[in-house]
Amino acid sequence: MNDAEAGKRAAAAAAVALVQSGMVLGLGSGTTMRFALEALGQRVREQHLRIVGIPTSMQTAALALELGITLAEPETPIDLALDGADEIERGTLRLIKGLGGALLREKIVVQNSRRFVVVADASKLVEHLGERAPLPVEVEPFGHIATAQRLAALGGQPALRLDAAGEPFETDGGHLIYDCAGFAPIRDPFTLERELYAVAGVIETGLFVQCVERAMVGAPDGTVAVLLAE
Repeated sequence: MNDAEAGKRAAAAAAVALVQSGMVLGLGSGTTMRFALEALGQRVREQHLRIVGIPTSMQTAALALELGITLAEPETPIDLALDGADEIERGTLRLIKGLGGALLREKIVVQNSRRFVVVADASKLVEHLGERAPLPVEVEPFGHIATAQRLAALGGQPALRLDAAGEPFETDGGHLIYDCAGFAPIRDPFTLERELYAVAGVIETGLFVQCVERAMVGAPDGTVAVLLAE
């Protein structure tokens, strides 16, 4: 196991320790959440933990069912959402998410949750959003080239995300994603988000700016730092 994996596994275990029987959980997507799902599945089997999960992607749903986790539709009120992040801004705990392509469903789940806890390894911490990850912007396929031109006019330097076959990547909802590296560093995410939502064709952005209760950040040695927004 490399350092990043060790940090992710430790953070996932610490986050899953917050889960209590009877909870409805938002289940995020990505590599760190795979460790969290495995830990949840183990608690379901060994401790008879009673939980219901709301998955943010078809991939998460498939793994959760394989691990014996009961699933429900997102209309159910959510006690606690667990998810990873592509970047976590120190101090504010503002996030960039969406490099896995599930940003719309992740945001729906987070907004329907009483609590949101981020699970990550230490490499995700940044001083300002955009330092390491481009900002994903999910767009309607119809007219997406015109939408990209508007994103470019805002300074985003949009690049259409492609899949492994070199074809346009499609989200679970059938949308496209433009990865925008040109907005970095993002010092005023609230204004940027308003500008992006004003562009016809933009479905969602990867900015998660005011919703995190805490971040569980795992280090290579297995220790976990609990970060709260300042």
